[in-house]
Amino acid sequence: MPIEVKNLTHTYSQGSAFQSTAIRDVNLTIEDGEFVCIVGHTGSGKSTLVQHLNGLLKPTSGLILVDGEDMNGEKVDKRRIRQNVGLVFQYPEYQLFEETVVKDIAFGPRNQGLSAEETDRRVRAAMAHVHLDYDKYAERSPFELSGGQMRRVAIAGVLAMEPKYLILDEPTAGLDPKGRDRILGMIQDLHREGNTTVVMVSHSMDDCARLATRMIVMSKGTVVASDTPRAVFSQPEMMHSVGLGVPEAAQLCAQLRARGVDLPDDLYTQEELHEHLLRLWKGGAKA
Repeated sequence: MPIEVKNLTHTYSQGSAFQSTAIRDVNLTIEDGEFVCIVGHTGSGKSTLVQHLNGLLKPTSGLILVDGEDMNGEKVDKRRIRQNVGLVFQYPEYQLFEETVVKDIAFGPRNQGLSAEETDRRVRAAMAHVHLDYDKYAERSPFELSGGQMRRVAIAGVLAMEPKYLILDEPTAGLDPKGRDRILGMIQDLHREGNTTVVMVSHSMDDCARLATRMIVMSKGTVVASDTPRAVFSQPEMMHSVGLGVPEAAQLCAQLRARGVDLPDDLYTQEELHEHLLRLWKGGAKA
């Protein structure tokens, strides 16, 4: 069953002089197995939205249903639902606190009351998912690791809870290109091989083009588009109107079409562009 957001509104500091409505009347559904990218200009409401998906924030009005259960219902076991919806914040390495990597990753499973054997299994599996060798890193201090490695430890701590849904808020923020590519590859593998539903907040249109099965575009606290990357990136005027761009491949396609090159108007990945240009070149060579 999906995550359903119904008529969600959230107002910070309600009733005070600092009252501010971050999102208003948001309706959307996240289906099992999707890889959803949420995009929008700074202040569009992305982070506020995803913090509702595991109950970190409570709606001012509206509902969040996870597998058919009201996240904020009076009788619901919110702790159990949160175990199914793992949330990775921006810069999650700032939340590391244990003296060793293995203890930090094991914190969640231990608090679930799992046996030592099951906790160990989950820790090892989570470290394998984030490509950290257990024998090499388990007993090291997380604070001795590189920034990218610390980020992977923090994500492993969420994965050790074995969530059905994985929510990530700008998971590559502040990383160098190598660390960024490693994190994104790991998330892609989790989605493909682990049957994990992924919701990722991102500022990178190229990352969304490469990874997402669906995009949600937000502006001023509302959803202005929810569709496939191809459909979203085929609307450059709409994207520019909300302060966003399109992938570099889509920009290059538009420039080439303006120069008379016969290219479809819905290309948005480097692979597609390469394939079409190669086909045009071969066609010209044969002629």
